[in-house]
Amino acid sequence: MREPFRGASPVHVTLRLADGLPSLRVRATYRVLLEALGGGCERFGMRLVHWVALGNHMHLIVEACDRHALARGMQGLGVRIARSLNRCWRRSGRVLADRYHAHVLRSPREVRNALAYVLENARKHRIEIAGADPCSSGPWFDGWLGGVNGERSDVERPAWLRGARSWLLAHGWRRLGLLELGSRPGGP
Repeated sequence: MREPFRGASPVHVTLRLADGLPSLRVRATYRVLLEALGGGCERFGMRLVHWVALGNHMHLIVEACDRHALARGMQGLGVRIARSLNRCWRRSGRVLADRYHAHVLRSPREVRNALAYVLENARKHRIEIAGADPCSSGPWFDGWLGGVNGERSDVERPAWLRGARSWLLAHGWRRLGLLELGSRPGGP
């Protein structure tokens, strides 16, 4: 059973790919994924705010007005991602391994920890990157301590990218301090 919530709440969502599929971090695949995210970024009462694409899974931070909006929005986004990636990979069949995992973020500390986890997740997986992860919303995130190191040259800022609306995701977490770029979440 999904965790109940009310109001515009930030939610940390994890989507996993089915076994044996190519990495989401390949340039051509990531461009297709970005288009799919843009097409489904604000539908059915759910709004995509941050993301990271890793080899075989994605982490998203979304805002949803209720459990139903989250379910509908994630269903639509999942279908859009699956169809786009299947076209890119010239295949058919299952793309997502199973249903998404969602955790409602209820406090400024939870939101700050989730932002650090999502935006710095490549480092957790020991993927070598300089500056903000180019396969995430990190290059356009305005909550880095000291700003972003370097400019993003390979992909422009998505026109569909919007800021958070909920107090927790837009302002509340900042009370605990901005994020340090280059830290590795959940480990040494």
